[in-house]
Amino acid sequence: MRSRPRGKQLLVLLFSLALIASACGGDDNDNAGPGGETNSTPSTVAPEDVPEGGTLAIGAEQEPDCADWMGSCGGSSWGYWMMNVGTMPRTFDVVKDGESYKYEPNIMLKDEPKLETDPEQKVTYEISDDAVWNDGEPITSTDFKYTWDQVVNGSDIYDQTGYKEIESVDDSDPKVAVVTFKNNYADWRSLFGGGYGIFPSHILEGKDRNKEMANGYDFSAGPWVIEAWEKGSQITMVPNEKYYGEKPKLDKVVFRIQADTSAEFSAFKSDQVSMIYPQPQLDVVEQVNKGIPNTQKIISTVTGNFEMLWFNNSKPPFDSKAVRKAVAYSLDRTALVKRLFGGLGLEEPLNVANAPLVAEYSDVDAFAKYEKDLDKVDELLTEDGYEKSGAYYAKDGERLSFTVRSTAGNARRELTEQIMQQQLKEAGIEMKISNAEAGDLFGDILPKGDYQAAIYASVLTGITPSQCTQFCSENAPTEENEFSGQNWTRTNIPELDPLAKKVDTSLDEDERKEAGKEGDKLMAEEVPVLPIDPLPNILLWSDEVVGPIGDNAILGPFWNMNLWGVKS
Repeated sequence: MRSRPRGKQLLVLLFSLALIASACGGDDNDNAGPGGETNSTPSTVAPEDVPEGGTLAIGAEQEPDCADWMGSCGGSSWGYWMMNVGTMPRTFDVVKDGESYKYEPNIMLKDEPKLETDPEQKVTYEISDDAVWNDGEPITSTDFKYTWDQVVNGSDIYDQTGYKEIESVDDSDPKVAVVTFKNNYADWRSLFGGGYGIFPSHILEGKDRNKEMANGYDFSAGPWVIEAWEKGSQITMVPNEKYYGEKPKLDKVVFRIQADTSAEFSAFKSDQVSMIYPQPQLDVVEQVNKGIPNTQKIISTVTGNFEMLWFNNSKPPFDSKAVRKAVAYSLDRTALVKRLFGGLGLEEPLNVANAPLVAEYSDVDAFAKYEKDLDKVDELLTEDGYEKSGAYYAKDGERLSFTVRSTAGNARRELTEQIMQQQLKEAGIEMKISNAEAGDLFGDILPKGDYQAAIYASVLTGITPSQCTQFCSENAPTEENEFSGQNWTRTNIPELDPLAKKVDTSLDEDERKEAGKEGDKLMAEEVPVLPIDPLPNILLWSDEVVGPIGDNAILGPFWNMNLWGVKS
């Protein structure tokens, strides 16, 4: 699992409930029910009736720092949605399966890969003869080997999860990649896909991958090619004429970079763009609920996104479990969530440090005991050596105070901070606010541990959980590992490490589920983080856009835009 704040820097991108909704009319003001989504009239346009040609303009709320998906600069969820999904080949897609999701082999493979578990885990991938890059060169097993080698041995790699469990990749047959593991890895289907994809060895071998891909790239084995990236302005995608699947019906898709959610929403209402995927800011929720003429919408409150208050467990005051618990008992999370998302039908806080879509691997009520209880706050802090001094608790003459950091300019998170600040003040704990630009926050401040607490979201990129990436002690960033680990909270719970690893490595599903639930109980006892809410998704598009439009929690909202068209 990779986690990322919604719509910006990738931090680490499941399913037992429905996520993709059908379109509903713009005058329909129904709200999504608790833990659900707004559904209404599905598109009646048959695939053969989707118009050919035309340009689709989409509002993009954030601009990625680079397009090297392996590098720490390539962590933008918007970059992933706009460019990666449509250009990078992958072994598996994540597709809807009734009321859940499943992995399905991508068309670059001949069939389901062969999995062997004795004497060691081994996966054999047979590559389709039709699978080629846009320069006509075939996708080969050497591309698999190059990708694995870069992730494991390259510098400034965002996340090595899963790949570092691979012992070797046999590329002796160009059309057959044999991947042998030194340690079992349960979510092997997310490898050579997920947030990375498969990279072209014939183009990148021997070159500086990061430099070659920093400002985009012209190779592709998906339905789209990046035609141009005008920094600060727009990203243009055009059809890949060598694509071996269903080629795009549109002539061009232009993602227009907007300054923030308000600018994105204004561009949509003034017809400058025909589709947006805005963050659920309060003003957006209000306008969506009022109804926007000639607009279709999907509102999903059961997503792969989840937002939390993340504590730096290695620095005061949150190196104290008592203080972490006191903060948890100071907050009325239910009131907070109702204030933020009540208009979308979401009124209950998240009570597990993971997305609700992995409920079968989780104790979804693990954190439910943390309700506002000022007597409990006093008990915890008094036992930890604090005394009430005026309005605030203090120890050794020093006020109990901390600073929270989040993304500057995000109105919803700023409101979250203000509500928390007031609730904590009532409990006798001072909270200060010091937000930063997303690039600085996720690229420098959090990895280097230069913070006390932070508010941001994680987004799942696989359909099974993997908490070891964020919470195993071995993944804490250090100067020695060039601050590349994703355990930014510096969580160090010895009993949690083997449970989190079992969720990653066991090939026994029942064992994984039990380990996940036991791990959640430990997390709730130690409180390295405090869950806040499952972050809803909102997708809006003009009636002029037609096709099978739906939000995919893993691949994003543009995962099948090769099947879309525009009426005009």
